Order: sequence, then C-alpha cells, then structure tokens
Amino acid sequence: MRHLIDFGDMTRAEWDTLYQRCEAIMDAPGDYLDACRGKVCANLFYEPSTRTNFSFQTAMLRLGGQVFGFADPQSSSVAKGETLKDTIKMVSGYADVIVMRTPWEGAAKAASLYSNVPVVNAGDGGHMHPTQTIADLVTMTRLRGGVDGLTIGVCGDLKNGRTVHSLIKAMEKFQNVRFYLISPRELGVPGYMKDFMRQRGIQHLEVTGLESVLPQLDVLYMTRIQRERFVDPLEYKRCKGIYVLTRGKLARAKEELLVMHPLPRVDEIDVDVDDDPRAVYFRQARFGMFGRMALLADLANQPRQERTEPVAIGCHPICRNPRCITQTELYLPPLTKEAEGKTCCGFCDKELT
Repeated sequence: MRHLIDFGDMTRAEWDTLYQRCEAIMDAPGDYLDACRGKVCANLFYEPSTRTNFSFQTAMLRLGGQVFGFADPQSSSVAKGETLKDTIKMVSGYADVIVMRTPWEGAAKAASLYSNVPVVNAGDGGHMHPTQTIADLVTMTRLRGGVDGLTIGVCGDLKNGRTVHSLIKAMEKFQNVRFYLISPRELGVPGYMKDFMRQRGIQHLEVTGLESVLPQLDVLYMTRIQRERFVDPLEYKRCKGIYVLTRGKLARAKEELLVMHPLPRVDEIDVDVDDDPRAVYFRQARFGMFGRMALLADLANQPRQERTEPVAIGCHPICRNPRCITQTELYLPPLTKEAEGKTCCGFCDKELT
C-alpha cells in the first residue's frame, strides 16, 4: 500500500491487518514509542482542520517521529504561485510520508504521481476522506465487535460529505451492511456513489426523515451541512438545521446504538446528547488517532523511491467538475478510469461527459 488515496483501494485483508496493529497500539501504546523514531511527516493542509491535523501530528509524535508543514497555504510558496507538483517534489525530498488536505477533488491522487514518499489523503474537497473512515471503522469494531451485519444511517449533507463517500466505499469489504441515506433530496449522495452501491450490491434506502428510521439503526452517522461547499448561500440557508438530533429523539433508538459524527458539529446534535452513553463521537476522534498511528507506522517506514515514474504532460482538462484538481493544475495528465460501466475522471471520479 504505497499511498492511501481512497479507502476503496485497500483490501479486506489489509484492513484486518491495519486494525490488528491499531488494537495492539490501543492495548499497549508503550510498545510503539519508537515505531517511527527518526521519521518525519509533512502535514500540508490547504484547508482548515482541527481533528485531522492534530490527530496526525499527535499520532506521529506518539510513535517517536517528528512533524512539519503548514495549516495555511498563504504562509507557503503556494501563495507565490507554486504548483502542486513542485510543492510535492520539494516536500517529498524532506519527509518520509506526506499527509495532505485540500479543497480540490483529486489533489491527493495528483500528488501521488510526483511524490517520492507515500501520500495520505486527509480529505480532498467533497470527494474522499479515507483516514476518517479508518476512525469510523475502528470505532465500530472496537465498540460493537465488528462491522458485518450493521444497519447504518448516514444523515445530513450526503452530496458534499467526503466522510460519507469514503464510508460507503469501505462497506464493499464487509458483509450484509445496510444503509439508510437520510438527506434532503438536493443533498443526496452523488450519482457515482449510487452506481457504486448498486453495482456492489450494498443495500440502501434513500429517505428524507430521520425519526422514522431511527429505531432500526445500529449506527447513526450524523454530518453537518457543509456551508463551504455551497455556491449559493440561499441554498445553504434552506438546508441548514433541517436535521437536529436531541436527547428526546434518542428515546426511540436502540440502547446499543452508536451515535457517531466526523466533527465538527454545528447544530445537528444538541449538546444534551453528549452525556448519553450512546454518543461516541468524541471517543471516535480518539480512536482516529490510534488508527492513524497504525497507518503511519506502516507508511512512514516504507522505503523511499528515489525516482518516480515519468508522467505525461497535459494541456487542457477533460473533466468538467469545477472542483477537480485538473481545473487549476493544467499540466496534469488526462487520466481516466472505468467505474460501473462509465468513463470517469481518474482524479475526482466524476463521470466524463
């Protein structure tokens, strides 16, 4: 596993191995104090982040490694017009692993083409967030004993929710998982994710109401309405606050329900839910740190590639997704992939038209 760009690239066997390492770290963290001694992680965060950035920093430090990077691209040469390619080539000369978050979909994939060290996607726009999925799966496995057979409700902005997309992709590896997709119609999961679920036989039902399906859920995965992904402020105002989980609503839920959230929350979970034993979102954040420790213990210790494979130079983007990395980094090659019988962009996964 040279890079972690999309959780879908990981096999079930690789996940099982990663979780076993994570569980060993949780049970005996002192055994891993030198797992990354002498290694350096570069955190390149082009977007604001609290949990993911701090989680990766803490994970590397707990493994005995070191961290550098930026949390504001305006404090780097990006502000001077440096391309993503040049930033990655330069940083991969200093670090043993690169962790990056950007607002551009497919940016981590683009970075992996030019990096001499493993690249970890810590969120690329509204596309994917595989290490949040690691946090989610660690939480479910640690607290419920496994993921197979769970009924999961995902609620909120499913159109722009990269954590939701990554979680759905991951469920291909597990058995008999059922989804309730709870959102306003205009914020439903993208078409390519629906195609993915149909092709993979993942049971799912789209609904607009939370309370009617709440009693059936083993996991409720709440998400915020993502203001930063909306072009039209009025559309955001129409959707904001449409789903709010309260202590009263939880009275209808199972006693063993797990209430999860990738955080940050805005107004979708009342603070009176925090003291309910079923609310595990803050524990989920801590589990994410252990999951990232398990990941870095592997990737940061991989041998460095002194040379990368030659990459064709592009001229014009073939993808029309305005959030795709190919819209700003015009030198990127015109990568395509076949997915669910359709030709899609090799960076952002959107269907090419």
